[in-house]
Amino acid sequence: MAAALVISAPASGVGKTTLTLALARAWRHRGLNVQCLKSGPDYIDPAFHAAATGRASVNVDSWAMDSATISHLISRGADADVVLAEGSMGLFDGVAARGVSGTGATADIAEMLGWPVVLVIDPSGQAQTAAAIATGLRDYRAGVRLAGVVLNRIASPRHEDLVRRAMSEAGIAVFGALPRHAEISLPKRHLGLVQAEEQAEIGKLIDEAARFVSEHVDLDAVLQSAASWSPQPVVNGLNVTPPGQRIALARDAAFSFVYPHMLEAWRAAGAEISTFSPLADEAPDASADVCWLPGGYPELHAGKIAANTRFRSGLRAFAETRPVHGECGGYMVLGAALTDADGIRHEMTGLLGLETSFAKRRMHLGYRLAALAAPMPGHKVGARLRGHEFHYSTILAQPDTPLAVVHDATGAVIAETGSRRRHATGTFFHLIAEDR
Repeated sequence: MAAALVISAPASGVGKTTLTLALARAWRHRGLNVQCLKSGPDYIDPAFHAAATGRASVNVDSWAMDSATISHLISRGADADVVLAEGSMGLFDGVAARGVSGTGATADIAEMLGWPVVLVIDPSGQAQTAAAIATGLRDYRAGVRLAGVVLNRIASPRHEDLVRRAMSEAGIAVFGALPRHAEISLPKRHLGLVQAEEQAEIGKLIDEAARFVSEHVDLDAVLQSAASWSPQPVVNGLNVTPPGQRIALARDAAFSFVYPHMLEAWRAAGAEISTFSPLADEAPDASADVCWLPGGYPELHAGKIAANTRFRSGLRAFAETRPVHGECGGYMVLGAALTDADGIRHEMTGLLGLETSFAKRRMHLGYRLAALAAPMPGHKVGARLRGHEFHYSTILAQPDTPLAVVHDATGAVIAETGSRRRHATGTFFHLIAEDR
């Protein structure tokens, strides 16, 4: 049996990730095995979870996944002492239209699993009102149970006392209060946190967060508030078909956004994955039967990608006879050109005609449901794929045959259809699951 909790908040930017990492590392220092999960489509946080726990983390998503898939993914916590599911945005924030098993809200996961919620509350600029917010979150949905709160960015002892008194009057447990401590905040970038592998000092940063939280939060009380959980037998596991038997996967600082559960599912289905680095001017494995370019930050490395002739020529040779697929940043690299934030145009691989620009930032964000008009690696015509799109590029040209009819979470048709040309395909969304 594991102690299971959901870490959530009223909004983004309150400190969910920092608290999750700190709790995980603090309990790990006590000799406990901690398994983390990420509710929602964020592809960066699971790497931080792994750095904190030494165990791979995965996303669970109620909009894109059915309950059997979610149950299969959380079963990795069967041998853990503590399981922490970190939420995204605010506790009840999701899309307007229900997906496979919910709206993508953290509350869906908490209710589905029966795990109590620890709220991170930032009462900056307020005092007793923080208790009103916590009370509203506690009472908003009957199936979601609040374990208590951790106060973050407390200004002074008087401030803490006012908030604690109000929480007590509302019947809400306060597990601890964190004074303002900017040194433990994690660096940010326009798609969220800077990736864990980009931070050489990530271990020290998490250790400092664990020390800080241990001094100010009652770790025993938090554990005692958790649900006792053990996985239930799962009839069906992941519904994922690998794109090929031998997969050449681009993997470096420019190509890093791929959901961990997808790679695990490919391997579980018997596929072999060989990685290569376009930034190191490496070509895909010539013995592979498919090449996959994930998303990432190609705009930060566009000049180097354009100059790496061995990668570009090797990928073009590969695509002469075998399928190549790109997601988001990988799709952009498969295109004709990418213009960076400084307005400099860089020639890409030219396997597709797509041209994109970061000179004028335009955010594209949200869930995507794609009905394939043509096959792509691992998926047939007519397949309904669920994914998530998040980037700041503008489409200058998308001349090739559309790959799919793509809708957002409200059902509206969007222009980011993806493309196909000969053996090359690409999408702006990152694949999460296929409808059963």
